[in-house]
Amino acid sequence: MKPNNTALDTKGITILIIICASWGLNQVAIKTAIAGVSPILQAGIRSIGSSLLVLIWMYIRRIPVFSKDKTLWWGILVGLLFSVEFVLIYWGLEFTNASRAVIFINTAPFIVALGARLFIPGETLSRFQVSGLCLAFTGILIAFNESLSLPTRQMLIGDAMLLAAAVLWGATTVVIKASPLAFITPSKTLLYQLAVSALVLPVASIVFGESGITDITPLIAGSLFYQIFWIAFVTYVAWFWLIRNYSVSRLASFTFLSPFFGVVAGAVLLNEKITLFLICALVLVGAGIYLVNRR
Repeated sequence: MKPNNTALDTKGITILIIICASWGLNQVAIKTAIAGVSPILQAGIRSIGSSLLVLIWMYIRRIPVFSKDKTLWWGILVGLLFSVEFVLIYWGLEFTNASRAVIFINTAPFIVALGARLFIPGETLSRFQVSGLCLAFTGILIAFNESLSLPTRQMLIGDAMLLAAAVLWGATTVVIKASPLAFITPSKTLLYQLAVSALVLPVASIVFGESGITDITPLIAGSLFYQIFWIAFVTYVAWFWLIRNYSVSRLASFTFLSPFFGVVAGAVLLNEKITLFLICALVLVGAGIYLVNRR
């Protein structure tokens, strides 16, 4: 393993850009698949498929699944947070655009910064991080201002759900960092989240009275495969590899690329309108992410 302060080389930067682009495109994949698979069930299918892939990965790598590490209840907690987060993401995309969703969901780093300050000893907020939080908050207000001006106000519901999902994403990260989960393998932490959500989400789909699977086209099937195999397995494993081999602070500063790729993907693939409000929100949130993650 490389030292934690290792600077990003060409290989690391290339992998990181691919990951950010993939995460940005993920909201478009979810939005596309909603046409044939109801949103919460879709999230459940993703968790079931990805759980099996992670189990296979752990078996190949000889990583123990069951061990007395006193993390079971913590794992169930992050799994429940993960489940509600994805209910909000997938359901919220029925109300709002993918290009807007990617901005709101990527406010999670600010929740992490605030939560770490409150719950993780030794964590502090520098003036750059406070400036970043203020910039991002301004960007969110601008984006919400646009949704308030729409005739149906449906987009406001979706935006609020995606922002709530970002809060849960950030809370999950803080719980992992502040609990015994920080000392087990990343694969097992990921498996906790996927396995619990694989049980919870299909039940939630039934409780909410979703229509289930109404149509499967090659495009919808491809979108599901993209979420199961590429997003929840390949990119997460690649992200963990980057964390183990490069400086975390240098990696985090690149995360502002995800909302950029998401907005572009929404415009190109879904013909979503990119307004001046959205561009301003994107710039402010991106700048805020950079400042929050700056050393």
